[in-house]
Amino acid sequence: MAVTMDQIVALAKHRGFIFPGSDIYGGLANTWDYGPLGVELKNNIKRAWWQKFIHESSSNVGLDTAILMNREVWVASGHVGHFNDPMIDCRQCKSRHRADKLIEQSLLKQGIEINADGMSFTRMEELIREYHVQCPDCGATDFTPVRQFNMMFRTYQGVTEDATNEVFLRPETAQGIFVNFKHVMRTMRKKIPFGIGQIGKSFRNEITPGNFIFRTREFEQMELEFFCAPGTDMEWFQYWRQFCHDFLLGIGLQDSSLRLRDHDKAQLSHYSSATTDVEFHFPFGWGELLGIADRTNYDLTQHADYSHHDLKVEEDGVEPYIPYVIEPSIGVDRLWLAVFADAYVEQALPEGETRTVLRFHPALAPYQAAVFPLSKKLSVGAIQLFETLRRDLSVAYDDSGSIGKRYRRHDEIGTPYCITYDFQSEEDQSVTIRDRDSMNQIRLSIVQLPGWLKEHTRL
Repeated sequence: MAVTMDQIVALAKHRGFIFPGSDIYGGLANTWDYGPLGVELKNNIKRAWWQKFIHESSSNVGLDTAILMNREVWVASGHVGHFNDPMIDCRQCKSRHRADKLIEQSLLKQGIEINADGMSFTRMEELIREYHVQCPDCGATDFTPVRQFNMMFRTYQGVTEDATNEVFLRPETAQGIFVNFKHVMRTMRKKIPFGIGQIGKSFRNEITPGNFIFRTREFEQMELEFFCAPGTDMEWFQYWRQFCHDFLLGIGLQDSSLRLRDHDKAQLSHYSSATTDVEFHFPFGWGELLGIADRTNYDLTQHADYSHHDLKVEEDGVEPYIPYVIEPSIGVDRLWLAVFADAYVEQALPEGETRTVLRFHPALAPYQAAVFPLSKKLSVGAIQLFETLRRDLSVAYDDSGSIGKRYRRHDEIGTPYCITYDFQSEEDQSVTIRDRDSMNQIRLSIVQLPGWLKEHTRL
């Protein structure tokens, strides 16, 4: 049976993965706080990305740039003039909607799958009339014309709120990489091709956020900007396209839940010559999970022009040039949701019961293992084992309730291995390891246990 968003949200809240933001004050729409288990899962996802995209690549290095930047950065990048979404208002209830998503969702209910991203405003208005698109809030079909809405959050730096002190919360992490391109190249003695990656918060004033944490106004990104020579960009584009797909499979997502969609010319961003979205089949339908874009030399050219700094690369025997850039960009929160949804299973058991399991990749699970004393009389030895294991792994200690209830509890939070310390353990210094997915059990000596767990919980 297909999992629903209601099931995912209910389990996430119940088990401490995610809480509504500002909940004791009635909440704040579209804000979520990651709980103790949720932040462990999120940090493990970020560590996996950093390991694969930065540490395991001799060409790539990391960076952590400021959220607030000089306003001219966003003028040069085109965000001040072009970072817009199509907005439409319902004349009856005054609610506002993102026009392309309203069309897609309305037509999907009519059995028509369409991608309205990049459509002209005229074409969007034609589709709204042709298919009698209704306001999801009141059911009316009376809308204003489609218009542009800039999604950047504005604020002011300092004590005076005037145009000279206007700054923006960054809508992407990429520009912080571009303005530091020459610094990194010089200090790290890098030569083309090489990449700069970072993980950080971004902010977009979305018209219609929703679907739990899929579309929020505050979110986290994992982005790599890979700099290469002109003429080699499409080769590197294909390389990173495949690399990203392999990364998603490597952290446990099912290939049947993924599809790659190439943008046609009308859908391309103003800076891009080629873009592929990796989409995931969420419970609410297909949605963008990851994007790979050939940003050409647009960004570095713009920053060179506006800043009056030379960003060209000089190499022996080659005319100085501005590098092209391939950008794999992943939203941490969307990937969290995809990992959670793909791992969610309700399994019927022979005795007529149903168990809920989160089948996370062991490297991503909030706890890689849990230690259970069979009896509280065995707590001294069990706690000693727990303290030894937690030095290198994320491990839980649970002595509450029957062993069966403890198994079910840890199935629901995705713990891959449950270790029972029993009376025999006191005699032979061995423990029972129970596998989450198969529910099979093995006996292993305590001396071998740390090495066994490390081997079975690595990417």
